[in-house]
Amino acid sequence: MGEIERRQSTVKYREREKWDRKIEFVLSTVGFAVGLGNVWRFPYLCYKNGGGAFLVPYFICLITGGIPMFFLEIALGQFTSQGGITVWSQISPLFTGIGYATTIICFLLNVYYIVILAWAVHFFFASFTTQLPWATCGNYWNTENCFQGTTHGNASNGNTTQIRVGETKDAVVEYWE
Repeated sequence: MGEIERRQSTVKYREREKWDRKIEFVLSTVGFAVGLGNVWRFPYLCYKNGGGAFLVPYFICLITGGIPMFFLEIALGQFTSQGGITVWSQISPLFTGIGYATTIICFLLNVYYIVILAWAVHFFFASFTTQLPWATCGNYWNTENCFQGTTHGNASNGNTTQIRVGETKDAVVEYWE
């Protein structure tokens, strides 16, 4: 018996881990399904697409397409004890692309959310300075058209105006751009 054959005969394969309790699976699934998009993006999309009227086609699509596909993926994964890529290739080799496509989509969505969270962390720590970096025009990113928003008038009765001359930009706008 050669060296390679001996190594192969002594290799023990670990079994795929399983959930200890059903609640672990349910909480993991809910944690994956409910994310930043539900809290931050969905209300924005509702507002931009007609408010409450947007909810009618949304729930129709959710009931007829979203929930059945979600249930199908979960049921297939639980039944076959396979991951997202291999479960589709086990059904049919033609479906292998579905697994890869969903993995790529999840990767791109994670990058998108990580960028948003990085912005949140950046602005969180930037707000601990004595003067906010986006409040003044004396920073390296400001142009000669920078305008620091000063108000004139009586703020107590709501009569305030901002004086802007020519093609000026507010310091806050220049920070964000």
